[in-house]
Amino acid sequence: MTVTADESADGGAGQADWPHTAREMADDLATDAVERERAGKPPLDEVVRLRESGLLTLLAPAEHGGGGADWRTAYTVVRTIAAADGGIGYLLGNHYFLSFSARFFAGPTRAARIERESTAGQWCWGGGIPSNEPPLILTPTADGHLLDGYQRYAAGVGIADRLVVRAARHGTGEPLAVLVDPTRPGVVSAGSADIFGQRLAAGGAVEFDSVPVTADDVLGSLSPDEGVLSPFASLAVPTARLVSAQLCLGIADGLLAEVHEHGRAVRSPWQPFSPQPWPGSPPQDPYALTLYGELAVAARAASALAGQAVDALSRGLAQGEDLDDEECAEIAVVASAAEAAASRAAQDITTRALDVIGADAAAARPGFDRFWRNARTHTLREPVAHRLREIGDYFLNGAHPPFTLPA
Repeated sequence: MTVTADESADGGAGQADWPHTAREMADDLATDAVERERAGKPPLDEVVRLRESGLLTLLAPAEHGGGGADWRTAYTVVRTIAAADGGIGYLLGNHYFLSFSARFFAGPTRAARIERESTAGQWCWGGGIPSNEPPLILTPTADGHLLDGYQRYAAGVGIADRLVVRAARHGTGEPLAVLVDPTRPGVVSAGSADIFGQRLAAGGAVEFDSVPVTADDVLGSLSPDEGVLSPFASLAVPTARLVSAQLCLGIADGLLAEVHEHGRAVRSPWQPFSPQPWPGSPPQDPYALTLYGELAVAARAASALAGQAVDALSRGLAQGEDLDDEECAEIAVVASAAEAAASRAAQDITTRALDVIGADAAAARPGFDRFWRNARTHTLREPVAHRLREIGDYFLNGAHPPFTLPA
């Protein structure tokens, strides 16, 4: 199903129902999620499905040919897709953030041009600009720049139409966001990442050997130095952190749904057609019911905090350049809190929910383990301790969170 710009424009009877489109896509992905995750092949077909659904251009303005949706909708889509397939949820969330990055770091005119080109080409964006990644080196030349270096992990390697990466300007060390066409000479994918989870995120290493970069492809500074970035540009951090939070919540949603179906379907092996579960099965076991209650509380609490953070971010994005530093700091803190809560909830739920299933959870065929592996792989890149320290420093000392972009 391909959604046109007219169908997705704001207002009017033809406005696209993006949550419905996401649910249809999630149902499609869920039918063979276990088999695809085991195969671990590059998600070329999955990206085609995302492109045909219109979800890749959801955030682009309608006047540029996109879906005209906001970040609240995008977060709902990421969470829905992640519940069915954590790897594709991560790939899509990363795409949304990177395709939106020109609005944060480039001027309005250049950002609009990039979005029009992206929408026209139905680009899938990959790469990554995490603050903990050693930067590439960007060297000026007579007619542009050359990009050199090695990035240890980037999402969408081998399947992305454009990459956004972090590079340090030669001579000054200033960190910059750089847009790269992966078909240019000198871009070499080093293969998929050797990881136990998120195998469908197409993540891996990539090498840049004297890759030509135009001046227009340098989106802007990523410097954490005071006064370099406007408060609006600094909203890139909470925007990315809430992608991470929605991914974690989606993975938790996915396993809880599977556990619910498994628990309700269990029947006595001696009475396979009995309408009621046998005594001691999950719907009758008081310990299982207590565990269900604890996991539901964890999921609802983390989801409520994420909702508050999305509300705060939406207000900040609407203010644009009128946003001030203190307002930006408050948004960053609540987004960090939401990410920390979602991370802990995902780890707790994807571990303890298997206890309800019991020994059946060890069976390979249902693939229950993929939820834990996807959640743990993601949360290892963003330790909760770092977010808690930032929140505590703001609470006690009023210190603004640093400009640190997640992986």
